[in-house]
Amino acid sequence: MTQKSSSPVAPVVSRCRWAETNPLLQTYHDEEWGVPVHESRMLWEMLMLEGFQAGLSWLTVLRRREGFRQAFAGFDPEKVARFDETDVERLMADPGIIRARAKIQATIGNARAYLAMQAQGEEFSAFCWGMVPDAPVRNTTGQVLAQSPASQALSKALKQRGFKFVGPVIVYAWMQAVGMVMDHDPACFRYDACG
Repeated sequence: MTQKSSSPVAPVVSRCRWAETNPLLQTYHDEEWGVPVHESRMLWEMLMLEGFQAGLSWLTVLRRREGFRQAFAGFDPEKVARFDETDVERLMADPGIIRARAKIQATIGNARAYLAMQAQGEEFSAFCWGMVPDAPVRNTTGQVLAQSPASQALSKALKQRGFKFVGPVIVYAWMQAVGMVMDHDPACFRYDACG
């Protein structure tokens, strides 16, 4: 009599609900979302992507993330700051990104604002994390927030430095993504790992 080998059953993983609808979202949730990011260029890249996400789903951005990286010179602020109107037109014709003129122009302007901060001795990571001294802040309200007093303050400070597409809702989503705010659901397997 031949014995049948039973294949092991994969354990059920509990995630934040928003990440259960698509494998790309699951991977992003499991490996990136809420993990503290302290490298200035990567923080800037994530903030720019959050700006492109405004009015759309994060999945739309994730599907085009590599296209964005190619189109925006690896999100190197020094290179992006040199983009001109010819580059704007090139980007408006690029099917690998979200083609929104205002968001493209804001990204170029935001690269210049980022460099202006550096020129004044203000390192982007230290500035951003310094605005949230108790990070990661745990959302203990039991509600999914769209913004917070910290995102409002950080949004205002970024706008004062010339940044665009950095309203408090965009900034709050960015703060969640880069680990300044820990917003994993208490039932999520990443809840304790990210905060």
